[in-house]
Amino acid sequence: MKSLSQQCRMMLLVIFISILLAGFVPFSFASPVIRRFQFNQLRTGWADGPAYITQCPIRTGESYTYKFSVIDQRGTLWWHAHYSWQRASVHGAFIIYPRMPYPFSTFPIEAGIPLIFGEWWNGDVEEVENEMLRSGGGPNNSDAYTINGLPGPLYPCSSTDTFISTVERGKTYLLRVINGALNDELFFAIANHTLTVVEIDAAYTKPFNTTAIMIAPGQTTTLLLNTDQIQIPDHSSEFLFPMAITPYVTSNFPFNNSTSIGFLRYKSRKMNKLKRQKKFPSNQIPENLPDMKDTAFATAFSSKLRSLNSSLYPCNVPKTVHKRVFVTISLNLQNCPSGKTCKGLNGKRFFASMNNQSFIRPDSSILESHYRKIDTNSYSTDFPEKPIRFFYYTGVNPLSRNMNTEFGTKLLAVPYGTNLEIVFQGTNFLSVENHPIHVHGHNFFVVGRGFGNFNVGKDPANYNLVDPPERNTVAVPRGGWAAIRIKADNPGVWFIHCHLEEHTSWGLAMGLIVRNGAGDSKSLLPPPDDLPLC
Repeated sequence: MKSLSQQCRMMLLVIFISILLAGFVPFSFASPVIRRFQFNQLRTGWADGPAYITQCPIRTGESYTYKFSVIDQRGTLWWHAHYSWQRASVHGAFIIYPRMPYPFSTFPIEAGIPLIFGEWWNGDVEEVENEMLRSGGGPNNSDAYTINGLPGPLYPCSSTDTFISTVERGKTYLLRVINGALNDELFFAIANHTLTVVEIDAAYTKPFNTTAIMIAPGQTTTLLLNTDQIQIPDHSSEFLFPMAITPYVTSNFPFNNSTSIGFLRYKSRKMNKLKRQKKFPSNQIPENLPDMKDTAFATAFSSKLRSLNSSLYPCNVPKTVHKRVFVTISLNLQNCPSGKTCKGLNGKRFFASMNNQSFIRPDSSILESHYRKIDTNSYSTDFPEKPIRFFYYTGVNPLSRNMNTEFGTKLLAVPYGTNLEIVFQGTNFLSVENHPIHVHGHNFFVVGRGFGNFNVGKDPANYNLVDPPERNTVAVPRGGWAAIRIKADNPGVWFIHCHLEEHTSWGLAMGLIVRNGAGDSKSLLPPPDDLPLC
């Protein structure tokens, strides 16, 4: 289920969802966030979507109307199901057009081209997750990557299932790129073409040119493409330029090491007279596509991202901080229950945690319990603001340590208007890898990133407080850390989780409660009448 929703700014959206399939489907309107550059889910957390965080899942045969306003926003977003691994196929682009001219192009834009990257699974993805949780081992990998739902000619029997975008030479196009893959960060490139980054997560950036991009699950990147090729490559007899995605691999776990390609087709009179090939060449991986383990490219690419910070689009990064939170990100090994057989490393079970707390979703909506002040004991507000024990996070020998984790539904609660700084610190428990951390309900600013252990005495001095990139999903670097700052001015309950679905299933998540401010305009709206029941 994939769609392209296109809206203009300043409008009320009413989206009716009726579930005819078996099972539950809560939706997330792709990182609804407050403030300037994402969905202004201001006071409407009931339309946010994560199952058992802001709503109960929509039951089979029932319906729910998502109602929220899009105000003073523009850019490339997306929506997806937020129950189990259903977002593998239940997702789509959501594009908001600006009222003012784009600030990044002096040339007219011929057209926008949405590119949604995903995965093809021969098996049922929900059963893949269920088997992973039953066995305690890792999940099966996807069978192919896809560009707009099509795997391309590098896989068996898929040469006719190839995405092709036809363009005219000498034009400028806007590529709206979305990584909808479940468990993989991706590299993307187009042969013989330079791309210009102009927007990330629907926030304008200072434009810069690049031969390729790295994009994490949940992120969006908007690119300018100039179709300026005159000398058609010898290997492209039909004026075809291959585009490709391949995983950026930072983990020691098994992964899908394949590549999916599509094609950029230049229009020409000569081409229109040709009989187009039905079988596409299968060996045309762009030379400018980074190697799967090219951390140097990924790091350099991320370091170039800067907010536009102009008079029309200022960078409102909080300069002062009211609360600082330090969060470790870990994969864990839990002892196998007595009498059971577990398929994790050393016969144990895989889990994941933040500050050694593996998140358990309750069987009711946390937001509803919070709003109605229901004492259900389904959650608590004592999430640890720092690790219980400090250790050498990225240098410890993991197999020499106790890697068991605690379990619970602990949330961090802050007053309305809090300037919050969170440092996400990677660890090398089991595997050192990138973690795309997504924050619901708010945009944030990535004020710092680095490798190794965060040094509270030195690293803040190097923060970028002038034009840090504004995002809703940050890729915490492999064996490193990322510092973000948030203006907590959207009352409600907001999910913070790794956008690698296997990690979220293992418990790599936490929750943020932003309490009501003074007056109705700073308070959560009442729940709608058709809010799903658990």
